[in-house]
Amino acid sequence: MSLSQVEVRFDHTIVAAKDKHESARFFTEVFGLPAPRESGFFVEVQLTDGRVFDFAEPPIDFPGQHYAFHVNDETFDRVMAQLHERGVTYWADPRMSRPGEINTNHGGRGVYFDDPSGHHLEALTARYDGYPALS
Repeated sequence: MSLSQVEVRFDHTIVAAKDKHESARFFTEVFGLPAPRESGFFVEVQLTDGRVFDFAEPPIDFPGQHYAFHVNDETFDRVMAQLHERGVTYWADPRMSRPGEINTNHGGRGVYFDDPSGHHLEALTARYDGYPALS
């Protein structure tokens, strides 16, 4: 098999949560996605590209992970409105040194914030590699 025939696509991931329902609901409401649904052991959230976040409650302590999402301007505005409405602290940088600000890196807008389980989420309208903006 040559390299040109290799195809690998991200399908889903399991996201550890202290309360899988609360975390899934927060995620869908902030990003404006369809309501989460029960899926066996998981609470499933489907992204607009068909990828899936399966929220689960593991019986262990876990560190917060970083999840970044490329969004269009309308979704970014929605995220910011939701953060303001909920009183969620946000930052312009991953070091959390610029609270209450967004960044304008790479010709777009970006923001970092934590979910109820302590995961570090990022919404950005322009990717670091110059990938085209979403419409």
